[in-house]
Amino acid sequence: MARVLTIGEYLIQQLYRRGVRHVFGIPGDYVLGFYDQLLRSKLQIVCTGDEQGAGFAADAYARVRGLGAVCVTYCVGGLKLANTTAEAFAEKSPVVVISGAPGVKEREKNPLLHHKVREFDTQRKVFEQLTVAATVLSDPQTAFQEIDRVLHAAESYKRPVYIELPRDMVARPGIARSEPSNLDEASDTLSLKAALAEATEMIRAARQPVILADVEVHRFGLQEELVRLAEKSGLPVAATLLGKSVVGEQHSFYLGVYEGAMGREDVRRYVESSDCVVLLGAFMTDINLGIYTARLDPARSIYATSEKLSIRYHNYEKVRFQDFVRGLRRAQWRRRPARPIPRPPKMPGPTAASGARRITVQRLFGRLNRFLRDDTAVVADVGDAMFGAADLNIHHRTEFLGPAYYASMGFGVPAGIGVQLANPKLRPLVLVGDGGFQMTGMELATAVRYRLNPIVVVLNNRGYGTERHIHDGPYNDVAEWRFHRVPEVLGAGRGFLIETEADLDHALREVERHTASYSLLEVMLDPLDRSPALERLAKRLAAKL
Repeated sequence: MARVLTIGEYLIQQLYRRGVRHVFGIPGDYVLGFYDQLLRSKLQIVCTGDEQGAGFAADAYARVRGLGAVCVTYCVGGLKLANTTAEAFAEKSPVVVISGAPGVKEREKNPLLHHKVREFDTQRKVFEQLTVAATVLSDPQTAFQEIDRVLHAAESYKRPVYIELPRDMVARPGIARSEPSNLDEASDTLSLKAALAEATEMIRAARQPVILADVEVHRFGLQEELVRLAEKSGLPVAATLLGKSVVGEQHSFYLGVYEGAMGREDVRRYVESSDCVVLLGAFMTDINLGIYTARLDPARSIYATSEKLSIRYHNYEKVRFQDFVRGLRRAQWRRRPARPIPRPPKMPGPTAASGARRITVQRLFGRLNRFLRDDTAVVADVGDAMFGAADLNIHHRTEFLGPAYYASMGFGVPAGIGVQLANPKLRPLVLVGDGGFQMTGMELATAVRYRLNPIVVVLNNRGYGTERHIHDGPYNDVAEWRFHRVPEVLGAGRGFLIETEADLDHALREVERHTASYSLLEVMLDPLDRSPALERLAKRLAAKL
């Protein structure tokens, strides 16, 4: 007879079955029993310096691998994950938040146990607002079913979920279902057929159709379907900033990033002059739409997401996003005649006399663009680190990550850790401002501990650059750190101070050879220097003040 699994063991088994191999977090007394079970399992615990670092790392891990997990203690740990979980919800990243909690028996007569805030269910109520499903595993008879339900919701909706694990339930045997339930929902056959018929007819009749692909193509693993659809039909593909790298940007059919008036003018004109825009998995956010400067006419649009499908003004119910995209790819297409499409401009290259020239934002990104390799994943924090990176040429799909909707600073360094653990074949190039690095940058200690080797580029313009260009004041300044000397503090890694283009060239040659640990490049920039994209964004935001 097979041994009955405990509740904690079943949770671990189901995470592993869904592809999770690492669990990020920080231990605490309410979760130590579960940590012991993790230690004896096939999952690896990754202890970070702070819970927020664990949350960002799990978010990035989920974006690359399909599901991430973070495990912390009750309230003092869990509530520090509120921000990173909110980001995962806003940007559709399936992170499993596991929190230890006081035991069920301990809660009798409502005692004042440490870490408690108001009531024992206060933390659960908070996370119900930040997740697509939440549960407290307080009943052994239903615990396995609740785990199945919540993990299924994470995979189905590509959003975070919350599992609270009272410490006296971790080692309790659970009760398995006599018959496994089928939680999957299928598309309505007739609705799907009618939607595909209308969509293909509209695309075939269009003079200049174009695909605008976004984040849900990443989340639902439909990148290959998108490539095959574009190649088969001859439709060009543009991406949003949040969806950047949805396809490898070397493809001949790739237009570039569409950001309304914030983006390249030639891409904007091509997309907005289209008589049929096929929006696949697109988020209509202010930044994705260039602070709502985008001009996309619903009467000329096919808009498909996991939550909605509309063709012109016709809405279709019960059609799964995955089924619609795959149906478009399987349709009979006659390859369209090639039309001239915008090609990305060449970024500035070095000149014979440029070595001693002071580095600028534009020259920095031009040089980084030539530094990218097939195994480079670009992770961009908020600010010019992300806006300047919009025109980098990403070689393969899902190798650019940035919080381009929720826009929480501090994502970059811990996200680089999550990316490299999710796919060890990738070496992260982390782009982060000096303000963002001061929030979570010391998670480089975690990179050292787990033998990772990200390349971290700190854009040091002595303050919050985006805010400075919107509305300046002394509140936009940050304390001055010698970022390049962080390796001396951690006793590992290499640091470089970059003031000229020659400094940058030398540092990039060195970090390419230095693979044993992380490298940190502190790039000294003029406080008012900025990328063209940030200049356009700042003007739009300043006009709203």
